[in-house]
Order: sequence, then C-alpha cells, then structure tokens
Amino acid sequence: MKSILSALFAACFLAFFSSILAAEANRENLLGSWEGPLVIGRDNMNLAFTFSLRGDEFTAALTSSGLGIYGMPADTVLVDGRRITIRIPRLDLEFTGVARTNESGDSVVRIDGDWFQYSEMVPVVLLPVDEPSF
Repeated sequence: MKSILSALFAACFLAFFSSILAAEANRENLLGSWEGPLVIGRDNMNLAFTFSLRGDEFTAALTSSGLGIYGMPADTVLVDGRRITIRIPRLDLEFTGVARTNESGDSVVRIDGDWFQYSEMVPVVLLPVDEPSF
C-alpha cells in the first residue's frame, strides 16, 4: 500500500512539475506580435497585440489601423498559465484569451480570445506574425 501511495505521489509531482515547465515555455512563446481580424458590426479591421517582458512582467501594446491606434500600451497584462487578460481602461477594452499550443504542447500557435468593448463581445483569433502587417 505504501509503494502504491509513493508511486501515486511521485506521478502527481511529476505531472505538476511538467505542467509548470510547459507553462513557462509557453510564456516565452507569447513574446512578439499576434494579429487577427476584428469584426464589429459591418466594420472589418485587423488588430495586433505585441507582447514583451519588462523584468518578469508581460507588457502589451495594441495596434489597429482601423481604430487609429498604433502601439497603445495596455494598463494590465495578466498571463496565468495559458490564460491571457489585457486591459486598456481608456478604451473601455478587455481582451481575454487562451493560448493554444501545437500537438506536442511546446509552442503556442494561436490565441483564441474575446474582445470586450462598450458592453459588446467579439470573438478574435490571433496568429503569430513577425510584425503587424498594417
């Protein structure tokens, strides 16, 4: 019975530790620019968030030529595992998303999220780009 409990404890510990390592690796994969379409009513425009690190904290800047915004810094950027929250109160904006990884789980391939602004929610899919294309 002791050996079963020891094995179970070891398996739980390894699973927990490997999930921490995977989350840390995915953290680094978020750095850079992520772009996708934003469709609000009849308006179809692109937006991009560019992530960087300041010390251990993420920062993000919003770019959208359709909104006339070029590099507006976010007030709040939270990355908790695969969950991402970006807030820019002066635009009444909150973006919440989930980083999606490839099959092996070692690289983020897209961010599936929701754009909340002025009591309206719009789904957004962001893909990695070298730099915003607009």
